[in-house]
Amino acid sequence: MQGVTNKTALLLGLISVLVLSGCTDWQKKHEALNVEHQNIKGLLERERAEKGQLADQLAKDQQTIQELQKQIVEKKKSPAEATGFGEGYDVNFDAAAGTITVTLPDAILFDSGKANLRSATSKELNHIYAVLKEKYPGREIEVAGHTDADPIKKSKWADNLELSAQRALSVSRYLIQKGVSESKMKAVGCGAARPIASNSTAAGKQKNRRVEIVVHMMK
Repeated sequence: MQGVTNKTALLLGLISVLVLSGCTDWQKKHEALNVEHQNIKGLLERERAEKGQLADQLAKDQQTIQELQKQIVEKKKSPAEATGFGEGYDVNFDAAAGTITVTLPDAILFDSGKANLRSATSKELNHIYAVLKEKYPGREIEVAGHTDADPIKKSKWADNLELSAQRALSVSRYLIQKGVSESKMKAVGCGAARPIASNSTAAGKQKNRRVEIVVHMMK
């Protein structure tokens, strides 16, 4: 009888250990799930906050664009004046696209067939940088190089596309050195693919040889 009692006590003890062990495992799983739940909750709250900030920024951007458009239409300001770049600069404001484009002729920036900036260029680029810093901080900036359709003959560049890309890079690097964030800067070479005038005349070719600095208001 004593042996049966001992065996019963041993069996009950084993069952108790298994039950307690099972409870511990479930408790650990519950704690892990709770931690995971809190992490997911935190991510959702952060995402909602970021979406809210993005919506607020988008609303501000649209308001800025509308104000610029209003100044141009109602106050009869030129795009150059309304956007802050000032008279004497070739500026196009596209409200639908949310972009401001400053166009600089290649003759101001580079010698013929070259991609190194001329020293006299600093005046124009310094002014553009000052406006970007004051009125458009944090905006994405795209620098696009363009050429005429004449094939490359007397320079080291393989073609117009390479020349335009190197010129865009030179302007981009200058603005980055001045203080524009590299993460906000993009350089694009377009070659002769996007003419704004006919390449059949000298005047048209001169217009096509240009560098455009594009401010993206909605990015």
